[in-house]
Amino acid sequence: MQYRLFIDDLRDPASPDWVVARNSAAAIELLETQGCPVEISFDHDLGGADTAIPVVRRLIDLDLDAGGTFIPDDFHFTVHSANPVGRENILELLSRYLVFRVEQPGA
Repeated sequence: MQYRLFIDDLRDPASPDWVVARNSAAAIELLETQGCPVEISFDHDLGGADTAIPVVRRLIDLDLDAGGTFIPDDFHFTVHSANPVGRENILELLSRYLVFRVEQPGA
């Protein structure tokens, strides 16, 4: 199933064709049951102490476990978080992994 994942505890996506996860547990469950979306839009702060960082880490782990085949080649992501530090943390963690994946295929 191809889908687009919008992770945010409060906001709604601009169009109805996104699957919405309101917390990290729901987003991770979608990754584990539906596979990797072709696009993810991340909010960092998901209410209380919850953040999107566990989602990024699980996404990377699933891809590593699959030998670099879980995340599709046409995958892309955005971070729509208003938290500048959280935004940079997501961008840095996932961007670095995606670069690593290109440089180390099958790692």
